[in-house]
Amino acid sequence: MTAPLATERTRGRCSRMNRQDVKTAKVSRTEPRTDLDGIAYRVIGAALEVHRILGPGFLESIYEEALCIELTRLGMEFTRQVPISVRYRDQKVGEARLDLLVGNLLVVELKAVECLAPIHVAQIMSYLKATGLRLGLLITFNVPVLRKGIRRVICSP
Repeated sequence: MTAPLATERTRGRCSRMNRQDVKTAKVSRTEPRTDLDGIAYRVIGAALEVHRILGPGFLESIYEEALCIELTRLGMEFTRQVPISVRYRDQKVGEARLDLLVGNLLVVELKAVECLAPIHVAQIMSYLKATGLRLGLLITFNVPVLRKGIRRVICSP
């Protein structure tokens, strides 16, 4: 399963990210375990269902709530707004929050923006590094076709 190329905001319109941006978003070409990929596949299916019913145009918090309802309906284990420590030179310097942590293995970061920008990819990469997890999904619901708003991000251990 490959994610489509994301877009970035440029002069009031969306343009495709260049190949270098895509390479930096995927630190490792090694695919995650099959079971983890299966979890991601089910989350994407749940997000597609949410988008099919709600469509684009709502706030991120509404999509988060709806996705949680869908994940619960599917019997998937998840935690919302998970705090993670941010460390610098072995000292805690702050805290960030993951939108969703599914099965204690998959980071899901939700957006309600027209275009996914490199900073959004950098954010989920930072979350993956801080948690030591390998796979994340970056999903923006503010697109006509959700498939174009999903980025699958892999981080090497």
